[in-house]
Amino acid sequence: MTRDLAIEKHWGRGDVYATIVAALERSSKSLATLTIEDLAPVDQVHARGLPATIELADQLPVKAEHHLLDIGCGLGGPARYFAHRFQCQVSGIDITKPFVDAARKLTTLLHMDDRVSIEQGDAMRLAFATGTFDGAYALHVTMNIADRAAFVAEAARVLKPGAFFALTEHGLGEGGEPYYPVPWSEDGTGSHLVPPEETRRLLAAAGFTNIAIEEVGPKYLEAYRRVIDLAARGALPPLGLHLLQGDTAPQKTRNAARNIEEGRTRPVSVLCRRR
Repeated sequence: MTRDLAIEKHWGRGDVYATIVAALERSSKSLATLTIEDLAPVDQVHARGLPATIELADQLPVKAEHHLLDIGCGLGGPARYFAHRFQCQVSGIDITKPFVDAARKLTTLLHMDDRVSIEQGDAMRLAFATGTFDGAYALHVTMNIADRAAFVAEAARVLKPGAFFALTEHGLGEGGEPYYPVPWSEDGTGSHLVPPEETRRLLAAAGFTNIAIEEVGPKYLEAYRRVIDLAARGALPPLGLHLLQGDTAPQKTRNAARNIEEGRTRPVSVLCRRR
């Protein structure tokens, strides 16, 4: 199985858009009046969801005239948030076709096609000219990237000099092999974690400077424990990331929390600039 097919098999389960629409109906959300906040529980496909996206946005020097790149955009939630908040343009790419199809339809529902474009694409071979973007970000994408050096080099290529690059990821800790399944892998297949120190080295080698790495494990752990508690009480809402994670969703959340507790993973938020 190729890398592309392996990633799509893990993330793209069935008709993602239909699943989300059904959950919205169960939540009494009207498609005619849908908002970014309505979709946030399911379209922010990364740890901590919308709060993490907002925290990241608070740190970024985005202007209305900027064009941003969302690498591994998933369902397009962060792309739509950035475009709405900053009134900028955002291009998103994702390798998973069901996610891309759903992201486009959700963007149309929110009447944001003029600012947000979503295409199926590979982060290792970005279909953009050199020096296109004023900034880029990748939220919980790199755990599925085997050739991290090639990934950051390609991100650097499409950025203008001085542009920002942000990423969040579960870094590899010193506590031993992570427990699986986790949100990005069922059994370790396609999981490629590196220590935060290696992430720093690779970014510097690709031409990034002012590399700031924040350890965010406690924040992630709090969020995972909250979901674990809701699941234990049978109180998970109709709309949530569990819709995308299949039958093993509860176990994935428990393992993600345990991995942080035991130092097997080290979640980090990274911000740097293209030299």
